[in-house]
Amino acid sequence: MSSNKMFDVVKEDLVKLEKEMLAVVQSPIELITEIGTHLVNSGGKRLRPALYFLAVRCGNSVDEKNIMPLAAAIEMIHMASLVHDDVIDSADMRRGTPTANSKWGNQISILSGDYLFAKAFSLIAKQNYSSRVTMILAQLICDLSEGEIIQNKETFRASKDKSEYYARIAKKTANFIAASCELGAIVAKLPEKEIDALRQYGEAIGMAFQITDDLLDLTATQEEIGKPAGNDILQGIVTLPVIHALEVSPNSEELQAILKTRDMSNDLLSRALDIVQATDAVEYARGKVDEYITKAYDVLPSSIPTAVFEAYQLAADSIRIRTY
Repeated sequence: MSSNKMFDVVKEDLVKLEKEMLAVVQSPIELITEIGTHLVNSGGKRLRPALYFLAVRCGNSVDEKNIMPLAAAIEMIHMASLVHDDVIDSADMRRGTPTANSKWGNQISILSGDYLFAKAFSLIAKQNYSSRVTMILAQLICDLSEGEIIQNKETFRASKDKSEYYARIAKKTANFIAASCELGAIVAKLPEKEIDALRQYGEAIGMAFQITDDLLDLTATQEEIGKPAGNDILQGIVTLPVIHALEVSPNSEELQAILKTRDMSNDLLSRALDIVQATDAVEYARGKVDEYITKAYDVLPSSIPTAVFEAYQLAADSIRIRTY
């Protein structure tokens, strides 16, 4: 499903967002402007602000001046987290485009990520948002950091702990998507029951989104996802399908030994992928995606506008079938 089709109801908001973000990253320091412009122009799904805009459009008396700064802050926090992730992962490419660290080095990239975080909160400080909004954003950044710390602690350990995996992806991905929906609902001044329902929807599709992303790392080509296949395994990151393979594969001990190898050869990576794909790990993980998408359908409040309701359903559907 094309994101343009999916988010038709907020397409004008998304166009304005691009202009807003390009304006926000302008700086008297030429290099900061160059890096910020590169990051904005590198694109992305803009899933989080799109879901935020959809929730905003559920309200009848929204203060228009409060809509765009928060959307830009949401996406800039996401961009900053990706910049830091790329440094941690030593990633050279993202979405088929050179990463900031591959172009300008780790030190400048980390500082650029910090700059984006600060700019996001400066946007919030200039508007009359409630303390609830700032607390949600602050907790969001705490969750992102905690998720990354948990992941870093578990690298090259070949953990079989599914509960740890679910906690990690909740902090790294699902809580952010949930917060995007929740923040839009707050700006729209929706009843608390609907705010909670949209947060639950965001959490469910966020879990599905990350599991799908982990599946694509095993099944998609570099051309499709913009990074090498099996990159998580190379980084020592154990995802749901790999955990399941560790549980059920007759070659579990061999797979575990490979996953603990820090300087993994291409032959070892290929062997690990073969072991995982020889099990039902991919089908198992897809089943979990289906469970989360079903939950997302179930919690969507029927009281929201029909166009928004349908767009949220399309967003959930697109995650189920995404190939990049």
